[in-house]
Amino acid sequence: MPSDSERRGFKNILVLGFVSCLTDISSEMIYPLLPLYMTIKLGVGPSIVGLVEGIAESLASLLRVGSGYLSDKIGRRKPLAIGGYSCSTIGKVLFYFSTTWLWVLSGRIVDRFGKGIRTAPRDALIAESSKEESRGRSFGLHRALDTSGAVVGATLAFVFLVAYHGDYRKVFLVSLIPAAGGVALLFLAKEMRRGRVEGKKVKLEWSKLDRRLRRFLLIIFFFSLGNSSNQFLVLRAKNLGFTVDMSILLYVTFNVVHALTSYPLGGLSDKIGRRKMLVFGYAAYGLVYLGFALTPGKSFLWGLFPAYGLYLGATEGVEKAFLSDMAPGHLKATVIGLHATLVGTALLPASILAGVLWSWLGPAATFLFGSAAGLLAALALWTVR
Repeated sequence: MPSDSERRGFKNILVLGFVSCLTDISSEMIYPLLPLYMTIKLGVGPSIVGLVEGIAESLASLLRVGSGYLSDKIGRRKPLAIGGYSCSTIGKVLFYFSTTWLWVLSGRIVDRFGKGIRTAPRDALIAESSKEESRGRSFGLHRALDTSGAVVGATLAFVFLVAYHGDYRKVFLVSLIPAAGGVALLFLAKEMRRGRVEGKKVKLEWSKLDRRLRRFLLIIFFFSLGNSSNQFLVLRAKNLGFTVDMSILLYVTFNVVHALTSYPLGGLSDKIGRRKMLVFGYAAYGLVYLGFALTPGKSFLWGLFPAYGLYLGATEGVEKAFLSDMAPGHLKATVIGLHATLVGTALLPASILAGVLWSWLGPAATFLFGSAAGLLAALALWTVR
């Protein structure tokens, strides 16, 4: 029989999963439309798309380590998570009023500001709600529910875009409903510890972190420099001749695979080890991006988009479980926040570079660079012991 603590922990994981599900329904009703909205309706080029995404993610990423540190300092996760999800909801209002790409940039900054506040405390709460031997499954379940929301959201984006005859702003308005629902549901989550860890000073010192953890964080940062925004995948589909609505359906396919594989691959990482699963995932990314660069025709994208979903299923939840395994107990949220900060900081140069490579040398150059980063990251992680 599971203990009261275990039942409360599992309830937390479900609540946080469904909160993420509702939030992702809202976000993914908007996210795959933004590059098309900016290029078609607002008349900007791929370089501006990369600039907007890079600035928004990188500015928000600076908050993540601070939010994680504050969460460890006060010994609470829930208030910061609620504040973050609320900010993301407010940020989406700006998309509805956008008439220039600067409005879109403002909306993305506020939305990502919210994500920067909530990510580390939420993930630390998931880690504290699960046992180490089942942590891969816990994060995998959360990612599966989160990504199920992405599937529903992107599908609704397609449905409403057709129903509203290409009126993007009406889709943006409807997206506020699930976002508000996610914030309300979050109040059901419970803290799994009270106060700070006794006898431990909450201070992040790089030299005192586990050597494997330091090397993993550096590998992640390097990999992220070649891991540009997913919006470039949508632009690639459009570049190869897909219509706007079919581009959205392609986006849905990789989210379906991501949702279906996150839980089983997270569970598999509990058995074979996180490192092996991540090596597989980064190598898969490199090969998929190579395919996006060299594809001879648009029909191949029906295989490449699902393969991209497999990479995500093998890495997103497993990365966080791996970090939680190696992070000191009193710095769990801080380390998770540091990881998110490194990834987000790298996204600015990654997205700008992707946009510049696309504009100057063509789409293939963007994906060849990403492919090289993925394969090198897989090789580097394989040497970490």
